[in-house]
Amino acid sequence: MKNLEETIKLLNHIQENPESTQRELMKKGDISLGKVNFLIQGLTEKGIIKLKRFKSSRKKMAYLYLITPKGIKQKAEITRDFLKAKLEEYGKLKKKIEMLSQAVDDTGANG
Repeated sequence: MKNLEETIKLLNHIQENPESTQRELMKKGDISLGKVNFLIQGLTEKGIIKLKRFKSSRKKMAYLYLITPKGIKQKAEITRDFLKAKLEEYGKLKKKIEMLSQAVDDTGANG
């Protein structure tokens, strides 16, 4: 699934605050409104979340975002994939830092 980091942020916030508006999700996740809408549509189509309409005195018509049982499983898989990618990225960066540090040390020893 693309957009792993944004998807995880969105699902975490939805799980804690299912009554959030898309604008609130945008602010909390630091994601554009268009991206929030795009992600919600994709998550809904995949059965990861479902939307439930409700009436509120504050808002004429609003949605409740609910993570489905399939969504809970998917969220764990997405989080695992994201963590794996970040750990691989960390490993590569750590090797690069070690190489650069060694190069600086070698240059300093010769200078």
